[in-house]
Amino acid sequence: MSFIFRKKEKSDDKKNSSAAANQQDPEVLQLREYFKSLRLSHNTFNLLDTLGTGTFGRVRLVQHSVNGDIRHFALKILRKTTVIRLKQVEHIQSEKNILMSIAHPFIVNLYCTFQDKYFLYMLMEFVCGGEVFTKLRTSRRFSNDTAKIYAAEIVLAFAYLHHNDIIYRDLKPENLLIDKSGHLKIADFGFAKKLTDGRTFTLCGTPEYLAPEIIHSKGHGKPVDWWALGILIFEMLAGYAPFSHDNTFEIYQLILRGRVDFPEHFDPYARDLIKKLLNVDRSERFGCLKGGAEDIKAHRWFKQLNWDALFHRKVTPPFVPLLTQEGDTSHFSRYSDSLTQATEPSPMEQQLFADF
Repeated sequence: MSFIFRKKEKSDDKKNSSAAANQQDPEVLQLREYFKSLRLSHNTFNLLDTLGTGTFGRVRLVQHSVNGDIRHFALKILRKTTVIRLKQVEHIQSEKNILMSIAHPFIVNLYCTFQDKYFLYMLMEFVCGGEVFTKLRTSRRFSNDTAKIYAAEIVLAFAYLHHNDIIYRDLKPENLLIDKSGHLKIADFGFAKKLTDGRTFTLCGTPEYLAPEIIHSKGHGKPVDWWALGILIFEMLAGYAPFSHDNTFEIYQLILRGRVDFPEHFDPYARDLIKKLLNVDRSERFGCLKGGAEDIKAHRWFKQLNWDALFHRKVTPPFVPLLTQEGDTSHFSRYSDSLTQATEPSPMEQQLFADF
C-alpha cells in the first residue's frame, strides 16, 4: 500500500476540495458529445457477453470503435412493457436524468440513452473488476489502509453528488465496483434523488444501512449518505455490519439505539470517525456540520492522504484486478447471451418515453 504525501497550506486544501466537488470528468463529457453526434441503435454496437440480468431486461458488454479506438461499454437494455407494467417510468427517467447530469471519476458514468419500439437503452462505463462485496467476502475483512482508500473515494463522490443536491441512498458493498486500475466506482443510481427542498420521505435502501431518520419517516436528506458511509467503513474493517439481525424490525431497533460494539483490532482513528458518522442526531453527524465533507476529509484517519492526488487517481489503489484483455468478463457470472424478447407498447404508451 502506498500513499502520496504532500504538505499544503489549508487555503490550498479548501480551494482544491471545492474545485473537486464541482469538477466533472472531461473524458465522460467528450464521449457524451461523441455519441450525441451519432444516430444510435443497438446495431451501432457489437454485442458481446451478458454481464447481468434483472426484472427489466439485461446488461450486455458491447464494443464500439470511437474515432478508430476500440472501446468496451456496458449496455443496459430495459423492456418498455415491463417498465410500464411495474409503474417505473418516472423512476427510470429520474435515474437517467441524474446520471446524465453528473460525471465523476468514482461513479459508473452514463454516456447516452436511446430507444426503439421495444427497449430503452443506457450506454454506461464497463467496470471490469467485479464487486467490492465479492472481494470483501473473499478477504473476510479489509486492512485499515484498504478500507481508508475505498472510503476516501466514496467521500469524494458523495461530496460531488451533494454539491449537486443529489442523494445516493443505496451505499453497500454490492453497489461498489472495481475498475481495471483498482479504483472504486459507485453503481446503481435507482434510489438516487435530486433534492428540491432539502429532504424526501421515501423509505428505501438496504435495512442494515438505513439511517435513523429514514426509519422514523420524518423526512431525510444528505445526512443519510454519511451515516451509510459509517456503516460501510465498519463493515469493511470488521467483515460484518454493526447492526445485524435475521429480523428486519430488530435491525431497525438496533439502529435507533445507535450502540456500536467495535472489535478490538479497529484502528482508534477509524473508530472515532465511525462514531462521528453514526451519530443518531443528524444535526451533529459528521458531514452535516458547517464544514460539510471537509470535516470528514480533515479527520485524523485520513491525515496523510493527499485528496487532490486521489481525485486524479494518482494514489495507488489497494487491489488491481487481474485481467487478460480489454473487455475481460472473468469477474462476472456467466449468463445466456440471447436477446431479451419483448412486445411493443401501444402508441399512447410510447409517449411515456418521449423524453428518454
